[in-house]
Amino acid sequence: MAPNRPPIDWAGIIFTALLSAAIVLPLIVVGTWAFTEVWRYPNVVPQQFGLRFWNQTLTRADVWSALTISLQLSTVVTLLSAAICLPAAYAFARMDFPGRTVLFFSFLAGHAFPKFGLLIAIAAIFLQLNLIGTFWGVVLIQLVGTLLFMIWIPVAAFQSVDRRMEEAARDVGASPLRVFWSITLPQAGPTIAAAVLLSFVGTFYETEGAWLIGAPGIRTMPVLMISFINNQMVIQYGAVLSVMLWVPSFIALMFARRVIGGGAFARGFGG
Repeated sequence: MAPNRPPIDWAGIIFTALLSAAIVLPLIVVGTWAFTEVWRYPNVVPQQFGLRFWNQTLTRADVWSALTISLQLSTVVTLLSAAICLPAAYAFARMDFPGRTVLFFSFLAGHAFPKFGLLIAIAAIFLQLNLIGTFWGVVLIQLVGTLLFMIWIPVAAFQSVDRRMEEAARDVGASPLRVFWSITLPQAGPTIAAAVLLSFVGTFYETEGAWLIGAPGIRTMPVLMISFINNQMVIQYGAVLSVMLWVPSFIALMFARRVIGGGAFARGFGG
């Protein structure tokens, strides 16, 4: 007799197909527009492909200025966030102090309420401090957005470290710094690297804070892309910038896959 086969889950297949289409189709359309010169309704396929809009976009000084500013902001914000949040994450994971739980969950506050309303309130304060339209004003507002990644994920990473290995190292005379460098950091490092990558990419694509606090002096790539679409009404300009914005994400994901490894998140959240 033929072995009994489980019934086909058609509902799951249909749901997966619809979800995939909802995610992949917009990417395909935007990628197609980036290499299209003529695409008129009701044609399904573009009438003319070409790189004319790539040449026009890449020869604009404001594009390269926005890309430079976005990379500078992402780098500075990520480094500052790591310097501030990683020691705090270690303290939350390993120390017991008054108000620890309340303070730990307070980092969710910025994500528990409508973000734009919070930005308006912060913008009013920044206006009094002359931080509107400045590089460091945008750094501060984007720094707030990294707290969730750079506190919660590293806390889970430090909690997942095998304490028995740390105690064994101390028993044979290793100093606290040596234990941290040789035992704690190698185990928590991959998950911390994930948090750093998420913070960098999230900062690179952050739009609301960069627009509200940075305008008119600071214009990042996402803000410039929105400006191209809204003001010039040439969809190819926005599509080209969208494809350019995909590149950092792709590089970060490839780096994450190489450095972090498949079991890093499981180890990190296991605590």
